[in-house]
Amino acid sequence: LGAGKTTLLNYILTEQHNKRIAVILNEFGEGIALEKSLAISQGGELYEEWLELRNGCLCCSVKDNGVKAIENLMQRRGKFDYILLETTGLADPGSVVSVVDAKHGLQHLTEEKPEGLINEASRQVALADLIIINKTDLVSEEELNKVRTSVRSINGLVKILETQRSRVDLSNVLDLHAFDSLSGVSLQKKLEHVKTTRAHLDKAIITVTFEVPGNIKEENLNIFIQNLLWEKNVKDKTGCTMDVIRLKGLVSIQGKSHQVIVQGVHELYDLEETTVAWKEDEKRTNRLVLIGRNLDKETIKEVFIATVREERENS
Repeated sequence: LGAGKTTLLNYILTEQHNKRIAVILNEFGEGIALEKSLAISQGGELYEEWLELRNGCLCCSVKDNGVKAIENLMQRRGKFDYILLETTGLADPGSVVSVVDAKHGLQHLTEEKPEGLINEASRQVALADLIIINKTDLVSEEELNKVRTSVRSINGLVKILETQRSRVDLSNVLDLHAFDSLSGVSLQKKLEHVKTTRAHLDKAIITVTFEVPGNIKEENLNIFIQNLLWEKNVKDKTGCTMDVIRLKGLVSIQGKSHQVIVQGVHELYDLEETTVAWKEDEKRTNRLVLIGRNLDKETIKEVFIATVREERENS
Protein backbone atom coordinates (compact mmCIF):
# COMPACT_ATOMS: atom_id res chain seq x y z
CA LEU A 1 0.00 0.00 0.00
CA GLY A 2 1.41 3.38 -1.02
CA ALA A 3 4.43 1.86 -2.74
CA GLY A 4 3.79 3.62 -6.06
CA LYS A 5 1.47 1.35 -8.08
CA THR A 6 -0.80 4.24 -9.06
CA THR A 7 2.21 6.37 -10.02
CA LEU A 8 3.47 3.55 -12.23
CA LEU A 9 0.07 3.23 -13.94
CA ASN A 10 -0.15 7.00 -14.29
CA TYR A 11 3.20 6.95 -16.08
CA ILE A 12 2.08 4.11 -18.36
CA LEU A 13 -1.16 5.88 -19.28
CA THR A 14 0.32 9.31 -19.99
CA GLU A 15 3.85 8.89 -21.37
CA GLN A 16 4.63 8.48 -25.08
CA HIS A 17 6.26 5.04 -24.87
CA ASN A 18 5.05 3.70 -28.25
CA LYS A 19 3.35 0.73 -26.62
CA ARG A 20 -0.39 0.04 -26.87
CA ILE A 21 -1.46 -1.08 -23.41
CA ALA A 22 -4.92 -1.81 -22.05
CA VAL A 23 -5.08 -1.06 -18.33
CA ILE A 24 -7.91 -2.47 -16.23
CA LEU A 25 -8.26 -0.38 -13.08
CA ASN A 26 -9.35 -2.02 -9.87
CA GLU A 27 -11.33 1.06 -8.89
CA PHE A 28 -12.04 4.38 -10.54
CA GLY A 29 -13.46 6.41 -7.69
CA GLU A 30 -13.99 10.12 -7.48
CA GLY A 31 -10.85 12.14 -6.90
CA ILE A 32 -8.23 9.38 -7.26
CA ALA A 33 -4.91 10.20 -8.90
CA LEU A 34 -5.49 8.14 -12.02
CA GLU A 35 -8.83 9.80 -12.71
CA LYS A 36 -7.13 13.18 -12.53
CA SER A 37 -4.41 12.05 -14.93
CA LEU A 38 -6.98 10.72 -17.39
CA ALA A 39 -8.76 14.07 -17.36
CA ILE A 40 -5.62 15.50 -18.94
CA SER A 41 -6.01 13.09 -21.85
CA GLN A 42 -8.82 15.04 -23.46
CA GLY A 43 -9.83 14.21 -26.99
CA GLY A 44 -9.72 10.47 -26.37
CA GLU A 45 -12.56 8.47 -27.88
CA LEU A 46 -14.96 6.71 -25.55
CA TYR A 47 -15.76 3.09 -26.45
CA GLU A 48 -18.47 2.03 -24.00
CA GLU A 49 -16.52 1.73 -20.74
CA TRP A 50 -13.16 1.91 -22.54
CA LEU A 51 -11.31 5.19 -22.97
CA GLU A 52 -8.75 5.44 -25.76
CA LEU A 53 -5.93 7.72 -24.66
CA ARG A 54 -3.78 9.95 -26.80
CA ASN A 55 -0.67 7.83 -26.26
CA GLY A 56 -2.42 4.81 -27.83
CA CYS A 57 -3.36 3.05 -24.60
CA LEU A 58 -6.81 1.95 -23.49
CA CYS A 59 -8.21 2.32 -20.00
CA CYS A 60 -11.33 1.15 -18.18
CA SER A 61 -12.71 0.97 -14.66
CA VAL A 62 -13.71 -2.39 -13.23
CA LYS A 63 -15.27 -2.66 -9.79
CA ASP A 64 -17.02 -6.00 -9.97
CA ASN A 65 -16.45 -7.97 -13.15
CA GLY A 66 -12.87 -8.09 -14.38
CA VAL A 67 -13.56 -11.13 -16.55
CA LYS A 68 -16.23 -9.26 -18.52
CA ALA A 69 -13.80 -6.39 -19.07
CA ILE A 70 -11.18 -8.74 -20.49
CA GLU A 71 -13.77 -10.45 -22.70
CA ASN A 72 -14.79 -7.07 -24.10
CA LEU A 73 -11.14 -6.25 -24.60
CA MET A 74 -10.52 -9.38 -26.65
CA GLN A 75 -13.13 -8.15 -29.14
CA ARG A 76 -10.88 -5.18 -29.85
CA ARG A 77 -7.96 -7.12 -31.29
CA GLY A 78 -5.49 -4.88 -33.03
CA LYS A 79 -6.00 -1.96 -30.63
CA PHE A 80 -3.62 -3.19 -27.92
CA ASP A 81 -0.51 -5.29 -27.37
CA TYR A 82 -0.61 -5.80 -23.59
CA ILE A 83 -3.14 -6.02 -20.76
CA LEU A 84 -2.21 -4.70 -17.32
CA LEU A 85 -4.55 -5.42 -14.41
CA GLU A 86 -4.33 -3.19 -11.37
CA THR A 87 -5.10 -4.83 -8.02
CA THR A 88 -5.48 -3.49 -4.51
CA GLY A 89 -2.55 -3.60 -2.13
CA LEU A 90 -4.23 -6.49 -0.31
CA ALA A 91 -4.83 -8.65 -3.38
CA ASP A 92 -3.70 -12.28 -3.49
CA PRO A 93 -2.79 -12.84 -7.16
CA GLY A 94 -0.65 -15.31 -9.05
CA SER A 95 2.22 -14.11 -11.23
CA VAL A 96 2.73 -10.37 -10.77
CA VAL A 97 4.90 -7.29 -10.89
CA SER A 98 5.04 -5.97 -7.32
CA VAL A 99 6.09 -2.49 -6.22
CA VAL A 100 7.94 -2.18 -2.90
CA ASP A 101 8.29 1.12 -1.05
CA ALA A 102 11.99 1.63 -0.30
CA LYS A 103 11.15 3.87 2.67
CA HIS A 104 8.49 1.76 4.40
CA GLY A 105 8.71 -1.59 2.61
CA LEU A 106 11.01 -3.22 5.16
CA GLN A 107 8.53 -2.44 7.92
CA HIS A 108 5.71 -4.13 5.99
CA LEU A 109 7.82 -7.14 4.98
CA THR A 110 8.97 -7.84 8.55
CA GLU A 111 5.67 -7.12 10.29
CA GLU A 112 4.63 -9.99 12.52
CA LYS A 113 1.04 -11.14 12.15
CA PRO A 114 -1.21 -12.92 14.67
CA GLU A 115 -1.14 -16.71 14.63
CA GLY A 116 -2.92 -18.08 11.57
CA LEU A 117 -2.48 -14.93 9.48
CA ILE A 118 0.14 -14.43 6.78
CA ASN A 119 2.03 -11.25 6.00
CA GLU A 120 0.35 -9.97 2.81
CA ALA A 121 3.39 -7.98 1.70
CA SER A 122 5.64 -11.03 2.01
CA ARG A 123 3.16 -13.18 0.08
CA GLN A 124 3.07 -10.67 -2.77
CA VAL A 125 6.87 -10.62 -2.94
CA ALA A 126 6.89 -14.43 -2.90
CA LEU A 127 4.53 -14.57 -5.89
CA ALA A 128 6.20 -11.84 -7.91
CA ASP A 129 8.26 -12.38 -11.05
CA LEU A 130 9.49 -8.79 -10.91
CA ILE A 131 9.96 -6.46 -7.95
CA ILE A 132 10.20 -2.71 -8.46
CA ILE A 133 11.78 -1.02 -5.43
CA ASN A 134 10.43 2.51 -5.69
CA LYS A 135 11.32 5.79 -3.90
CA THR A 136 15.01 4.88 -3.67
CA ASP A 137 15.83 8.58 -3.38
CA LEU A 138 14.25 8.65 0.07
CA VAL A 139 16.65 6.16 1.69
CA SER A 140 20.37 5.68 2.21
CA GLU A 141 22.33 2.94 0.46
CA GLU A 142 22.44 1.01 3.74
CA GLU A 143 18.65 1.18 4.11
CA LEU A 144 18.16 0.22 0.47
CA ASN A 145 20.43 -2.78 0.88
CA LYS A 146 18.30 -3.97 3.82
CA VAL A 147 15.22 -3.84 1.59
CA ARG A 148 17.05 -5.77 -1.16
CA THR A 149 18.16 -8.40 1.36
CA SER A 150 14.65 -8.76 2.76
CA VAL A 151 13.16 -9.22 -0.72
CA ARG A 152 15.83 -11.78 -1.66
CA SER A 153 15.33 -13.69 1.59
CA ILE A 154 11.68 -14.18 0.62
CA ASN A 155 12.01 -14.77 -3.13
CA GLY A 156 15.36 -15.89 -4.49
CA LEU A 157 13.98 -16.13 -8.04
CA VAL A 158 12.67 -12.62 -8.47
CA LYS A 159 14.21 -9.94 -10.69
CA ILE A 160 14.64 -6.57 -8.95
CA LEU A 161 14.47 -3.11 -10.52
CA GLU A 162 15.17 0.06 -8.54
CA THR A 163 13.65 3.40 -9.41
CA GLN A 164 12.33 6.78 -8.32
CA ARG A 165 8.77 7.98 -8.92
CA SER A 166 7.98 4.62 -10.59
CA ARG A 167 9.92 5.61 -13.73
CA VAL A 168 11.01 2.36 -15.36
CA ASP A 169 11.86 1.10 -18.81
CA LEU A 170 8.61 -0.63 -19.80
CA SER A 171 10.53 -3.24 -21.78
CA ASN A 172 11.70 -4.53 -18.37
CA VAL A 173 8.15 -4.67 -17.03
CA LEU A 174 6.35 -6.12 -20.05
CA ASP A 175 7.23 -9.31 -21.94
CA LEU A 176 8.38 -11.09 -18.78
CA HIS A 177 7.26 -14.48 -20.19
CA ALA A 178 7.19 -15.74 -16.61
CA PHE A 179 5.32 -18.90 -17.61
CA ASP A 180 6.98 -19.37 -21.00
CA SER A 181 7.85 -23.06 -21.32
CA LEU A 182 10.36 -22.35 -24.08
CA SER A 183 12.77 -20.55 -21.76
CA GLY A 184 14.62 -23.65 -20.61
CA VAL A 185 18.11 -22.26 -21.19
CA SER A 186 17.49 -18.98 -19.36
CA LEU A 187 15.70 -20.77 -16.52
CA GLN A 188 18.62 -23.16 -16.08
CA LYS A 189 21.03 -20.24 -15.68
CA LYS A 190 18.61 -18.52 -13.32
CA LEU A 191 18.15 -21.56 -11.09
CA GLU A 192 21.91 -22.03 -10.79
CA HIS A 193 22.18 -18.68 -8.99
CA VAL A 194 19.28 -19.20 -6.56
CA LYS A 195 20.33 -19.91 -2.98
CA THR A 196 18.43 -21.20 0.03
CA THR A 197 17.59 -18.31 2.37
CA ARG A 198 17.02 -18.01 6.10
CA ALA A 199 13.85 -16.70 7.70
CA HIS A 200 14.13 -13.17 9.10
CA LEU A 201 11.11 -13.90 11.31
CA ASP A 202 9.46 -16.98 12.77
CA LYS A 203 6.99 -18.40 10.21
CA ALA A 204 8.48 -16.07 7.57
CA ILE A 205 8.43 -16.88 3.87
CA ILE A 206 11.77 -18.15 2.56
CA THR A 207 13.32 -19.68 -0.56
CA VAL A 208 14.63 -23.26 -0.61
CA THR A 209 16.55 -24.84 -3.48
CA PHE A 210 18.10 -28.27 -4.01
CA GLU A 211 19.46 -30.45 -6.79
CA VAL A 212 19.25 -34.21 -7.31
CA PRO A 213 21.03 -35.93 -10.22
CA GLY A 214 19.54 -38.53 -12.56
CA ASN A 215 16.30 -39.19 -14.42
CA ILE A 216 12.91 -39.40 -12.71
CA LYS A 217 9.56 -40.74 -13.81
CA GLU A 218 6.85 -38.20 -14.52
CA GLU A 219 4.44 -40.18 -12.33
CA ASN A 220 7.01 -40.05 -9.56
CA LEU A 221 7.37 -36.28 -9.79
CA ASN A 222 3.59 -35.84 -9.75
CA ILE A 223 3.35 -37.87 -6.53
CA PHE A 224 5.97 -35.69 -4.86
CA ILE A 225 4.35 -32.41 -5.95
CA GLN A 226 0.82 -33.53 -5.09
CA ASN A 227 1.89 -34.64 -1.61
CA LEU A 228 3.49 -31.24 -1.14
CA LEU A 229 0.85 -28.97 -2.69
CA TRP A 230 -2.41 -30.92 -2.46
CA GLU A 231 -2.21 -33.38 0.41
CA LYS A 232 0.08 -31.08 2.43
CA ASN A 233 1.46 -34.06 4.30
CA VAL A 234 5.11 -33.00 4.16
CA LYS A 235 6.11 -31.55 7.53
CA ASP A 236 9.22 -29.92 8.96
CA LYS A 237 11.20 -31.25 11.92
CA THR A 238 8.83 -29.57 14.39
CA GLY A 239 5.74 -31.17 12.85
CA CYS A 240 4.51 -28.03 11.08
CA THR A 241 3.04 -28.47 7.59
CA MET A 242 5.18 -26.99 4.85
CA ASP A 243 3.20 -24.30 3.03
CA VAL A 244 4.50 -23.93 -0.54
CA ILE A 245 3.41 -20.70 -2.23
CA ARG A 246 5.59 -20.97 -5.33
CA LEU A 247 7.41 -23.83 -7.07
CA LYS A 248 9.73 -23.66 -10.04
CA GLY A 249 12.26 -26.06 -11.46
CA LEU A 250 13.96 -27.80 -14.34
CA VAL A 251 13.84 -31.61 -14.33
CA SER A 252 14.94 -34.62 -16.35
CA ILE A 253 12.01 -36.92 -17.08
CA GLN A 254 12.72 -40.53 -17.98
CA GLY A 255 11.90 -41.18 -21.64
CA LYS A 256 12.01 -37.50 -22.64
CA SER A 257 14.95 -36.10 -24.58
CA HIS A 258 14.19 -32.49 -23.66
CA GLN A 259 14.34 -30.61 -20.38
CA VAL A 260 11.03 -30.19 -18.57
CA ILE A 261 9.96 -27.08 -16.66
CA VAL A 262 7.82 -27.47 -13.55
CA GLN A 263 5.91 -24.43 -12.30
CA GLY A 264 3.43 -24.14 -9.47
CA VAL A 265 1.47 -21.49 -7.58
CA HIS A 266 -0.34 -22.66 -4.43
CA GLU A 267 -2.25 -25.87 -5.40
CA LEU A 268 -1.86 -25.41 -9.16
CA TYR A 269 1.13 -26.77 -11.06
CA ASP A 270 2.16 -27.67 -14.57
CA LEU A 271 4.86 -29.72 -16.30
CA GLU A 272 5.87 -28.75 -19.81
CA GLU A 273 8.65 -29.98 -22.08
CA THR A 274 10.96 -27.26 -23.39
CA THR A 275 12.74 -27.01 -26.74
CA VAL A 276 16.10 -27.54 -25.01
CA ALA A 277 17.39 -31.08 -25.50
CA TRP A 278 19.71 -32.81 -23.06
CA LYS A 279 23.14 -33.32 -24.62
CA GLU A 280 24.46 -36.87 -24.84
CA ASP A 281 27.47 -36.07 -22.65
CA GLU A 282 25.48 -33.83 -20.29
CA LYS A 283 24.86 -34.89 -16.71
CA ARG A 284 21.09 -34.98 -16.24
CA THR A 285 19.85 -33.39 -13.07
CA ASN A 286 16.75 -32.06 -11.32
CA ARG A 287 16.85 -28.63 -9.69
CA LEU A 288 13.85 -27.31 -7.76
CA VAL A 289 13.20 -23.96 -6.09
CA LEU A 290 10.38 -23.63 -3.53
CA ILE A 291 9.09 -20.48 -1.86
CA GLY A 292 6.89 -20.70 1.22
CA ARG A 293 6.63 -21.06 5.00
CA ASN A 294 7.97 -23.77 7.33
CA LEU A 295 10.21 -25.02 4.53
CA ASP A 296 13.03 -27.35 5.57
CA LYS A 297 15.51 -27.96 2.78
CA GLU A 298 16.90 -31.27 4.03
CA THR A 299 13.45 -32.72 4.74
CA ILE A 300 12.08 -31.73 1.32
CA LYS A 301 15.14 -33.15 -0.41
CA GLU A 302 14.89 -36.40 1.58
CA VAL A 303 11.20 -36.78 0.68
CA PHE A 304 11.98 -36.10 -2.98
CA ILE A 305 14.76 -38.71 -3.09
CA ALA A 306 12.69 -41.25 -1.15
CA THR A 307 9.80 -40.86 -3.60
CA VAL A 308 12.15 -41.31 -6.55
CA ARG A 309 13.77 -44.42 -5.12
CA GLU A 310 10.45 -45.98 -4.12
CA GLU A 311 9.15 -45.70 -7.67
CA ARG A 312 12.35 -47.14 -9.09
CA GLU A 313 12.19 -50.16 -6.80
CA ASN A 314 8.55 -50.82 -7.71
CA SER A 315 9.15 -50.43 -11.45
